[in-house]
Amino acid sequence: MKIIIPMAGRGSRLRPHTLTTPKPLIPIAGKPIVHRLVEDIAKVCSEKIEEIAFVIGDFGAEVEADLIAIAEKLGAKGTICHQLEPLGTAHSIWMAKEALDGPVVVAYADTLFRADFKLDMESDGVVWVKQVDNPSAFGVVKLDENEVITDFVEKPKEFVSDLAIIGIYFFSNGQKLYKEIEHLIEHNITKGGEYQLTDALESMRAKGDQFTLGKVDEWMDCGNKVVTVETNTRILNLDQLDYTEINPNATIENSLIIPPCFIGDGVVIKNSKIGPNVSLGNGTKVECSNIDNSLIQEHSIIENANLTDTMIGNHAKYYGVSRSISLGDYSELDFKSHEA
Repeated sequence: MKIIIPMAGRGSRLRPHTLTTPKPLIPIAGKPIVHRLVEDIAKVCSEKIEEIAFVIGDFGAEVEADLIAIAEKLGAKGTICHQLEPLGTAHSIWMAKEALDGPVVVAYADTLFRADFKLDMESDGVVWVKQVDNPSAFGVVKLDENEVITDFVEKPKEFVSDLAIIGIYFFSNGQKLYKEIEHLIEHNITKGGEYQLTDALESMRAKGDQFTLGKVDEWMDCGNKVVTVETNTRILNLDQLDYTEINPNATIENSLIIPPCFIGDGVVIKNSKIGPNVSLGNGTKVECSNIDNSLIQEHSIIENANLTDTMIGNHAKYYGVSRSISLGDYSELDFKSHEA
């Protein structure tokens, strides 16, 4: 089994957090998004993962080393491929064409999922889907009475299905997908100037391949700050951290930790209340603060803060205001909050 992870985009909707860190490497509950993604895939696949091919942009040697390490932690070979032009979903897979051999999972590193099933390795292909309320915003699939896919429809204006494609696919024969994408590129078959994976899938289906469904229980987005913080909260609760996961090298003094939380290596917390639903990355220091429902990355400093539904990046410094107040009877003091 091989896995191809197209992740060349920087994640513009998640800026400024993706200015220095590609979105798939942003930690959620202490672990990078892409690391969680490949772990989730491994849980539904019965075969050993031999290779993970990461399709990236010009992210630099340090990022490439991090990705190789993620693959090695799962006992797989890590391969780095480059897509330097945004020429579409099929083109991104084509950049890892050497991995299109035998059974292959293609997973775009935009979302996380949880599923309670084992992948049918005998199927021609599987498309992961999730039932949604607003199918017009997604690519969807149509089914026959046996739940075999009969059509792929991109962002339908009228209702045809509420089963949204989440961007994860299985192919029992990667060479078939190779040939279909090769045909698209050789004949310059594009939509909107891009080579689309759905065109390759539709061609495979028309030639007799049967695609079945991989239904997921949870589909979590990391597209922007709001949904990324929500995903952090969801992961903490799905992992059933009804306790606080505290790295043994963390220091906590005169503070209350309300689970579920993730407290990373070298974190220092003093005179503060943390949680619920908070992740503090390695080396972050928090003092005299209240934080809940928030995602704080590594080596940041937070002092005198009251934070909720917040996302703070690496090596950031947030200093609130320490006040000495004398408030008389029947008085009211209201500091209005504004999202940054």
